[in-house]
Amino acid sequence: MSNESPSHRGSSHGPPRRANRLAGQSSPYLLQHAHNPVDWWAWGPDAFAEARRRDVPILLSIGYSTCYWCHVMERECFEHDDIAALMNERFVCIKLDREEHPGVDDVYMSAVQMTTGRGGWPLNVFLEPRSLRPFWGGTYFPREARYGLPSWPDILTRLSDAWRRERASVEAQAERLGAAVREHLESEGQAVNIGQREVSEAIGRLLRSFDRVHGGFGGAPKFPQPAFLELLMDVRPLAGDDSTGDAIEAAVRTTLERMAMGGVFDQVAGGFHRYSVDERWLVPHFEKMLYDNASLAIVYARAAVSLGDPFFARIARRTLDYLRREMRLAGGTFASAQDAEVDAREGKCHVWTPEEIASALDPAEAAFAARVYGVEGEPNFRDPHHPGEPGSFVLALRARPERLAHDFGESAAAIQDRLDAVNRTLLARRSERPQPLRDDKAITSWNGLAISALAFASVELDEPEYLRAAEVAADALWRDHRDPHGRLIRSRRVGVVGGSATLEDYAYLVRGLLDLARAAASREETRATEHSRRASDLTMIARELFRDEKGGWRDTTADAPDLFVRAASISDGAMPSPSGVMLLNLLELGERDDRSRADALALLSAFSGAIADSPLACATALRGLVRMLANGDAPPAGGRSEPSGEGRDAPEPSEVADHLGGGGDEPMLPVEVFAGVERVDVSRAAPGMFRVLLRIRPGYHIAAAEPNPGGSERFELSPLRVSLVDGGGLAVYADYPPGELFRAFEGGPEALVHRGEIEFDVVIERTEGPIGRPLLTLSYQACSERECLRPTSVELDVAIDAV
Repeated sequence: MSNESPSHRGSSHGPPRRANRLAGQSSPYLLQHAHNPVDWWAWGPDAFAEARRRDVPILLSIGYSTCYWCHVMERECFEHDDIAALMNERFVCIKLDREEHPGVDDVYMSAVQMTTGRGGWPLNVFLEPRSLRPFWGGTYFPREARYGLPSWPDILTRLSDAWRRERASVEAQAERLGAAVREHLESEGQAVNIGQREVSEAIGRLLRSFDRVHGGFGGAPKFPQPAFLELLMDVRPLAGDDSTGDAIEAAVRTTLERMAMGGVFDQVAGGFHRYSVDERWLVPHFEKMLYDNASLAIVYARAAVSLGDPFFARIARRTLDYLRREMRLAGGTFASAQDAEVDAREGKCHVWTPEEIASALDPAEAAFAARVYGVEGEPNFRDPHHPGEPGSFVLALRARPERLAHDFGESAAAIQDRLDAVNRTLLARRSERPQPLRDDKAITSWNGLAISALAFASVELDEPEYLRAAEVAADALWRDHRDPHGRLIRSRRVGVVGGSATLEDYAYLVRGLLDLARAAASREETRATEHSRRASDLTMIARELFRDEKGGWRDTTADAPDLFVRAASISDGAMPSPSGVMLLNLLELGERDDRSRADALALLSAFSGAIADSPLACATALRGLVRMLANGDAPPAGGRSEPSGEGRDAPEPSEVADHLGGGGDEPMLPVEVFAGVERVDVSRAAPGMFRVLLRIRPGYHIAAAEPNPGGSERFELSPLRVSLVDGGGLAVYADYPPGELFRAFEGGPEALVHRGEIEFDVVIERTEGPIGRPLLTLSYQACSERECLRPTSVELDVAIDAV
């Protein structure tokens, strides 16, 4: 249902231009820029040599083929002759596909996050050409200043002028930032004792951030977070009391229900879009990624069995059927992504008007579809980049099928049959529209996730066709994604290899092969041994390539000539941490292989400091720790003792349950929030006032209410803020304390933060208008020395009596 990635997309500024040197590349993202007037180079030694010869900085622009804002910046900047001339004159300009070179992307994304507090794509970074260290970077920039952002031409001019006139300062900044990035990415932290406390802290944070109304964790934009859901499902059987187990089940069930019913799930075709722009999972960012859908298919298949919910089984099947129908390539592997836009309009292929529904279906079924999918009243979607165009509807299921059956007076089976028929008809009509582009490169690691999903679901949902599809994909990777020495390659498109394999490729593919071996064994198929042997062989190769002397696993190989840092990360991102996945692999292989078990213990020890600092950020690795604790295995002892008692012998499973239930200590969160009153009276004559205390955990700080000192470079952190939800007729103010000055590294941008304990007054005033049902919330963003956590919003337990 998607167009294949073209060799180039036509410019929006006149007839097709002559091709630049990217026309010889195989990456769909690079090919999209092959007719820009920018003299782009591909990442590699030729580009580096050219920058050194010309003695100019490197402008590295990183993105991927289905990145919406990458398309926007191309249309606004890279397709224009005047901007291209400025770029070509003053820089050597490099385009890089982050999906082909994830290690490069990780390094420069870390630099931008450290200097601005935020990241994303397109990622535009300026490098000192000899060391490849960054000295400045950001994400999207417009042609003309807006959205509070400087213009792209202004940035180009200022940075090139600084290079020419203040070379020593620029080189010193590159040295400082490069050293900070190296320290951040290469340091695995000091080994410490870890155990139940870290698990309890992570679960406590998840349950506190759980949105009890809409599901998910935190506010908008909302991402599915399959790693969090898998961690909760791992821990649920160990919960020590009914209330904890019930809370975990509610978080999983509500989140999966709301996502499946919302517009973030493609109700017509199946499969999940990238994320929701709102807290209700209604309006998505419309791109579809292979890794999201593979990971979520596993979660839904697992929940279908553990929670006994056929609705979740249906969502898992529809997701995997979407992958097999729209994403499978000719050789049996899977394409990486589908674009969000068509004709420069986000969601154009996916949204509907009432008239389009009526023209596609007979009157009775059109009325049924409009009612169950919410195509009534005011449109719920307008392209924010084209606000003058008519609104339309993202289809979202109004209720679960059994509730719809009650409302329509039909059986659940009859309602499901009607939905299936409506979806088939709408999908056929939708397929007649212009289709979003499909990035048709096969990425080894992402295909490993797809193999896992198909193999896992073949057992949980009893679908032998999924097992066959998984085996075909695995055979294709084994045949076409290895070099003559048996090492993996990163990706392949139209027969051309793209990029060098990273730990991610090995870890995810080994995971897929282990799941495939288990699925084959469950059906007593003879190939189970072959799949298991392949997993073991790849693990041995990965051990030689990525394992360091401390037992940790690096993200890239030691011989990468284009990286000034060799990252070692245990934190999850959009996808699970490769080291975390490798830990799970080693634990499974260790059931029959002592060396793998020893490697698992060493890996966990090497990253124990990072896990102790931020357990929830390491959710995948924490799943490995949960597995060890549940099996009665002692986690490795570290070199620094924490005051939590984990240095003793291995706990019994019942002790783990006690700690996760009501019998253990309250989980320690980065920030504890206390209100000085339980109720506050508010009237027009007298505002209400109370005091708030924040206790910030040692090793953490939070952004102040005004985090950027006057005149300083912006450090993009979410500020401390007290807010009212549904607070009609009321206004809230806070006397926030000033922050203390903080730098992430020497010479870096400054921010104002809080540490330790702070107190301040909150005032609530009566304003005009009717009073709603007010809820007080406090938002903050906590950071450790290693990373910044997602912004968090907590409810202040203060009742408001307003008249």
